[in-house]
Amino acid sequence: MYYDNDWALVIPLANEEQEFELFTRALTQVLDRVESGTVYLIVDGVSKDRTLELCQGLEKRDPRFKAVWAPENRNVVDAYLRGYREAYDKGHELIIEMDAGLSHDPRALPMFLRVLNEGNECAFGSRFINGGSITESSFKRLVLSKVGTILSNVMLGTRMYDMTSGYQGFHRNIVGKFLAYPLLSKAHFYQTELRYLLRFTRFAEIPIHYKAPSPRVSEKAIRNSIDVLLHYFKKRLLFRSVRL
Repeated sequence: MYYDNDWALVIPLANEEQEFELFTRALTQVLDRVESGTVYLIVDGVSKDRTLELCQGLEKRDPRFKAVWAPENRNVVDAYLRGYREAYDKGHELIIEMDAGLSHDPRALPMFLRVLNEGNECAFGSRFINGGSITESSFKRLVLSKVGTILSNVMLGTRMYDMTSGYQGFHRNIVGKFLAYPLLSKAHFYQTELRYLLRFTRFAEIPIHYKAPSPRVSEKAIRNSIDVLLHYFKKRLLFRSVRL
């Protein structure tokens, strides 16, 4: 399968030694069916196992993979943005973000590429539209995702089926905009923040199957999510809505 634009995949990894081979094998099978893809594997000090070593070994065996050591990262948002920056600086036209550990299914990649090649500036993964699903998730995680989507749509004026998913892709010009913007999120709410800021772009939601093996969402992450949500809600009330 051929796509017109050079594209990149950004994947933060931390303590993924146990699932590394299974995940990268599944991803490689997809890469073999598409052309021109480069995968940036972002590892930082949070990872205490052999994840970095495994990424570096994979880079030596397969030039499509690039291991990026990022000890300066302070949080998960820094890891995502470091990956985007790496791909942006290398000149890739399409940049897609995926989580490791098979929580995001690599087989959805061709759909993201197709949607981005059909005139959409953004492609957002959705677990809550026809064809999407969420499995192996705690009740708390499921409630947070659904309630987070409802609250965000009501308070921020967005109209998306899923405001909290992390599987997403963008054209280069969109990536340049949010790399230059001072994002407020320090945890996974950053994906909601991005969707709010990009609500007026040409976008499509793509059904994804999400597996959430980790049941824990820290109280610090939840507090940051609430603070960021209230920040943009207040701006909206003052008719100072932000957009990229």
